[in-house]
Amino acid sequence: MNDAGPRPGSARADSARAAADHAARVSYGRLLALLAAPNGDLAAAEDALAAAFEQALATWPETGVPANPEGWLLTVARNRLRDLWKSAAYRTGAPLEAAADHGLIDDLDPSVLSERRLELLFVCAHPAIDPAVRAPLMLQTVLGFEAAQVAAAFAVPAATMAQRLVRAKRRIKETRIPFVVPDRRALEERLPAVLEAVYGCYAIAWSTADARAANTPESLAGEGRYLAITLAELLDSEPEAWGLAALITLSLARRSTTGVAYVPLEDQDPATWDASLITEGEAYLRRAAGGGLGRFQLEAAIQSVHCARAVTGRTDWPALRTLYLALVAVAPSLGARIALAAVIGRVDGPVAGLERLSELITEEPRAAEFQPYHATRAELLARAGAADEAAAAFDRAIESTVDPAVRSYLADRRRHVLP
Repeated sequence: MNDAGPRPGSARADSARAAADHAARVSYGRLLALLAAPNGDLAAAEDALAAAFEQALATWPETGVPANPEGWLLTVARNRLRDLWKSAAYRTGAPLEAAADHGLIDDLDPSVLSERRLELLFVCAHPAIDPAVRAPLMLQTVLGFEAAQVAAAFAVPAATMAQRLVRAKRRIKETRIPFVVPDRRALEERLPAVLEAVYGCYAIAWSTADARAANTPESLAGEGRYLAITLAELLDSEPEAWGLAALITLSLARRSTTGVAYVPLEDQDPATWDASLITEGEAYLRRAAGGGLGRFQLEAAIQSVHCARAVTGRTDWPALRTLYLALVAVAPSLGARIALAAVIGRVDGPVAGLERLSELITEEPRAAEFQPYHATRAELLARAGAADEAAAAFDRAIESTVDPAVRSYLADRRRHVLP
């Protein structure tokens, strides 16, 4: 009889790893928020939670996956922290009351978890934290992205981003920032970074997830949507929070469920869109009305115009031009300005769109390194009959595309529109 236990690759070992992976994907940020809340030591909470996951991978193949994996992980990590609080090294560096049992919550009530996670989001957005690292810190600690993923999203070297995150966590501990949702006076300053991080969770997940799973509640894109809705409900009358909830919900409604090939929005079949999510997103957008128009409200309105094609059978390009003009006035990002040029090309003709792109490249030379610039320019040049320039632009867009599905689409498009 072999008592060596389950071998790697066995059914029990595979089941244990799958359960640990699921808990890490769905619950990491929630558990970290609970563990870090008592004394603000994010680094210690991360170490304790990592140790709990290591112990789970060593134990669960032998004992079986517990009925409540989250509760098991929380208990193990909490015990690790208690050992730390009782250690001589920790007592010399922290007041005795910090080493006491801080009453970590045993009950994994979803509402409690959500509230603690939102508290941690606002901790990361505190004025004591460098503004440049607030959203990256939230993406890593609360939403569970690896430092390398966060660095790539913000176009910063991985080592540089890791150093910034370490310094920010140390700052939270040293200044003892309270884990609370701030009052209205402090909310205005912190809210933009929180909204940006929640949107970043959705955007990063959208660009990397399997299209067939992106709108499930347990995906990271679904997690971004859940957090946006929870935040909007908590703040109740904050228009931009409801705008973000509407934006993510309407975008996910159009996520293809029929395959993983890239299909541009205008070529998608509205019959494949999720009508219930569209209805829900429209309700959130109505909740956002009544305040000054902000970035997320305008982006949600743009998504609403696109979703209306499911009813009208056509895209209202003049309405999109109006909305993009407003968006560029409020938040003149490269993406918004390029999208505006594309819409102008639809409404006023490709030459007008190309003129807008020429203005952009003069004002923002870095647009030349931005793949959507070349893809949009290629389409407009092809429609304007400038075949040679369009071919060069398509080639540049294909070269700068990292997504194989998008690269394949652009190559097919080049063959289709050029002689």
